[in-house]
Amino acid sequence: METTTEKNTATFTHLSTLTQYFIPFGNYIFPIILWSTKKDESEFVDHHGKQVLNFQLSLLLYSLLLIIIAIPSFLISVFKDMPLNTLMHDHEFTYSNFNFDGNIGLLTLGLICVLIFGLLKVAEFFLIIYASIKTSNGEKYKYPITIPFIK
Repeated sequence: METTTEKNTATFTHLSTLTQYFIPFGNYIFPIILWSTKKDESEFVDHHGKQVLNFQLSLLLYSLLLIIIAIPSFLISVFKDMPLNTLMHDHEFTYSNFNFDGNIGLLTLGLICVLIFGLLKVAEFFLIIYASIKTSNGEKYKYPITIPFIK
């Protein structure tokens, strides 16, 4: 049976990932601090700390993969047919050779990646809240689509 302190620490470990909206890398820094202070004292806190960090690292990996796909697909589709000597005239950017039909595949791929990224961020927010509720009730929660980096 978990104590109230263990439940609260594990819950705050989940909720501390929401600091990413205010502090850069807060979704890694604060969970690591909370988890590392109590991981040796409580198996419940240790389990949830690992889950939080694995979930955040998995989302980082998925986001990087989506960015690696989206940015080149947009850049290639925009600059594919542009001659290098006509990029700038009198400090104005002119581009008249864009062929939408020839670039529809790459543009679609880039837009799909951006859409998936947006859905991933929305799902992350709700999964964090859901995990916090489950944890505060004393249940062990495991995030979906998580790669177990820390075992």
